[in-house]
Amino acid sequence: MLEQFKKYILSNTDISEEQYKELEHLVHSLKIKKGTILLKENQICDRAFFVCKGLLRSYTVDEMGKDHIIQFASENWWIADRSSFYFDEPSDLFIDVIEDAEIIYIQKEFLKNAEKISVNFVSFNTLALQKNIRQMQKRINYLLAATAEKKYLDFIETHREITFRLPLQMIASYLGITPESLSRVRKELARKNFKY
Repeated sequence: MLEQFKKYILSNTDISEEQYKELEHLVHSLKIKKGTILLKENQICDRAFFVCKGLLRSYTVDEMGKDHIIQFASENWWIADRSSFYFDEPSDLFIDVIEDAEIIYIQKEFLKNAEKISVNFVSFNTLALQKNIRQMQKRINYLLAATAEKKYLDFIETHREITFRLPLQMIASYLGITPESLSRVRKELARKNFKY
């Protein structure tokens, strides 16, 4: 796990092996079981999680107890409540483990030290934030305006590697449609001989 994360950092930034040694003590690894809750609503999110193996999700729970999935994170993806992490606000989200997972977590101190070591790391982190914003804007537009079929096809395109690892009710929650609607969409696509 630690080696995988190190490789990720070294290949995406200009941080050298020597510089990374100054950060190693700020990198923590965990093996966690399916069903483990890493963050609860109203807690401060003081960690960002990098997935080495497995699958995590972030979600909210409405007054009726229904989950609304915000994000999935599989291998080499990050997940956190960014508002809570950066601004020390109580989290609106839960983060839990969908599959047994091996993760790395960092705290703000890692980011601050990495930014001191490498100007490129600042650009890398800013670009990651901008990509996240772009994805969220696209997602909001889809939730508001796209058909159930279009939402599902976009999900498959964006999350092809995890589509068959997820229960249909979680995909439906992420898409903002009912499981019954998703089943209808899948049947219609199968009728059209669509391969997903």
